[in-house]
Amino acid sequence: MTDQSGPLPLAGITVISIEQAVAAPFATRQLADLGARVIKVERPEGGDFARRYDTTVHGESSYFVWLNRSKESVTLNLKSDVGLTVLEQLLAEADVFVQNLAPGAAARMGLGAEALADRFPSLIPCSISGYGTSGPWAERKAYDLLVQCQTGLVSLTGNEHGSARVGVSIADIAAGMYAYTGILTALFTRATTGIARAVEVSLFEALAEWVSQPAYYTRHSGAQPPSIGTQHATIAPYGAYTAADGRDVLLTVQNEREWAALCERFLQRPDLVQDERFATTSDRVAHRAELNVLLTARFAELDSQEATQLLEEIGIATAGVNDIEDFLKHPVLEARGRWQDIRIPGGRTIAALLPPVDLSGTTPRMGAVPAAGEHTARILSGLGYASAVIDRLRSAHVI
Repeated sequence: MTDQSGPLPLAGITVISIEQAVAAPFATRQLADLGARVIKVERPEGGDFARRYDTTVHGESSYFVWLNRSKESVTLNLKSDVGLTVLEQLLAEADVFVQNLAPGAAARMGLGAEALADRFPSLIPCSISGYGTSGPWAERKAYDLLVQCQTGLVSLTGNEHGSARVGVSIADIAAGMYAYTGILTALFTRATTGIARAVEVSLFEALAEWVSQPAYYTRHSGAQPPSIGTQHATIAPYGAYTAADGRDVLLTVQNEREWAALCERFLQRPDLVQDERFATTSDRVAHRAELNVLLTARFAELDSQEATQLLEEIGIATAGVNDIEDFLKHPVLEARGRWQDIRIPGGRTIAALLPPVDLSGTTPRMGAVPAAGEHTARILSGLGYASAVIDRLRSAHVI
C-alpha cells in the first residue's frame, strides 16, 4: 500500500442512501472507502434493521460493522412531511441517491428514477430491488436465500446428502458489487457527457450472471452439474482429500502437464499418464470415482504437511481447507498489512480488512462505524436548521 499523495478518487462526491440490510450498504461502503461522503438515512426508532442482526462485535452487529464504516448517519421519519422535506434538501446537494426500499416504496414517495430526474437532473439514482422494478415479480420481496434458491445456486451447492446455501450473502454481495460499478460508470458518464443516467440492479439478475456457467452447461449438456461437496463439477481432479493426520488438503489439476506430474511424482503411478480413462479432463470427470480411489489411498499415506509440500514441489496448486479461525490468522493478510483498526459505536476499536483493490498513490478511508443518528444534528445544521428547530424535530420523532 502506497502513501496517499492527494485526495481520494471520489472526494467531493455526496451520496444519499436510504439503505438497509446488505446489498445497498455494501455498494455505498465501497464508495465511502474511495472518499465519497455517504449520508445514510435511517429510521428514528432503531435505524437500519441490520444493526440488530446480531450483537457479537462488542454489542454491535457483525453485518452492520462490516458494511457501514466511514458513513454519516442521519435519522429521518420519511412518513412525515418534514422528514421528506429534509430528504429533498439533502438530494438537492447530492450526486448519487441509492435506495433498496421495499417494492414500490420509492415510487410512492416520489423517489423513483423518473420523478427524481425531473427535480434533480444531475442526480444519479440507483435502485436495488429483488427481481427488478418491472415484470411479473416486481412486487415480490426478495432476500438472499430466496434468490439463491430461485437462481438454482442452492441446487449446485452441497453434496449427495443434500443441497446447502452458500455461507455468505452472495446474492446481496453480487447486487452490491454491480450497483457500485454501475454508479462509478454513471459518474464517469455524467463527467464526460453531462448526462445523469439512472442505475438499476436486482439481486436476482446479479446472481443470475454468476450462475451463467452452470446455466450454459445445463442448457447444452441436458443435465446440470452435480452437487459434490468440495469436488469440482466439471474438472478432475479438483477437490479436497483427507490426509493421514485427518486434515483436508485441496488440489487442482488444470492441464495435461500437471496431470502427468501428479501421476509420476505424487501418485507414483507413471502408467496412469497413458490410461485412457484419465486422458483428458472430460475423461477424468467421467471416471471421477476411480480417480478418487487412487487419490484417497495416496493421501492416506501422507500427513497434510507432507502432501502439501510434495504437491507444491511438483507444481500442483494446493491449499489446506481453512476454517474461519485459520483465515483470521492467515499469514498473507498479516504480511501484507491488510488489517486496520476502525472505531465502532461505544468508542471501541476493531480490526477491519482494507478494501481489496489497491489504487497507486491513495490510501482508502477506514472511518468509524456510525451510531444511529450520530450525525443528524450536524447535517441539519449544515442545511440551515437552528438548534431549537432540531430539538423540536427530535421531540416530535421526526429525527
